Amino acid sequence: MAKLLYITANPKGSGLSKGLQIGEAFIERFAEEKQNIEITRHNLFHFDIPEMDADLVSARGKIGGYGMTLEQLEPVEREKIIKMHQLADEFVKHDYFVFVSPVWNFGSPAVLKAYLDNLFVHGKTFAFTPAGAKGLLTGKKAIHIQTRGGIYSSGPLKELESGDRYLKIALTFLGIEMLDTVFAEGLDHFPKKVPEIVAAAKEQAREAACKMAHMTARSNL
Repeated sequence: MAKLLYITANPKGSGLSKGLQIGEAFIERFAEEKQNIEITRHNLFHFDIPEMDADLVSARGKIGGYGMTLEQLEPVEREKIIKMHQLADEFVKHDYFVFVSPVWNFGSPAVLKAYLDNLFVHGKTFAFTPAGAKGLLTGKKAIHIQTRGGIYSSGPLKELESGDRYLKIALTFLGIEMLDTVFAEGLDHFPKKVPEIVAAAKEQAREAACKMAHMTARSNL
């Protein structure tokens, strides 16, 4: 059975979050098109995510750079590096990924960056080769659903948006194929048009779900 991981980074809940409403439209259509699918949901605001603090950075360096074992780490280092590997292990078991997040101050909520930091595990999601770094998650598919208060698809803010850009860079580096982003923008600029903007984004999300559901994802496990 194929597996989809639905990852949201919005603290509001679907009743208030326009992004989560668009995301639900995607999931509903995807499940209709690909009925033999297992869907796991993670709300990153209610999720235990190790931060890249001094302990975790130290643990990565000791294991990756100095070849130390888990038993040789400090207890707090060991606890955090084990959690990092658990998150990465869970991630690689999935075939499809849907990320839903808003633009906050030109980027994504910090919890999304913290989560992505835990996916960069050498030997699991990427590897260093004589030709350079290589992503190990080839054959998998992902899409980003993003809500934007301003207009970022064109105009003076286009080069300032970094949330969608970073997510694509990170996942592409890991070998994952990214579909075109579904976005609803101008939500703060055009409050009277919000229902229209959200409705259009939901339809785009449904179309994207249909497309991704018919793309064959290949697990590397």
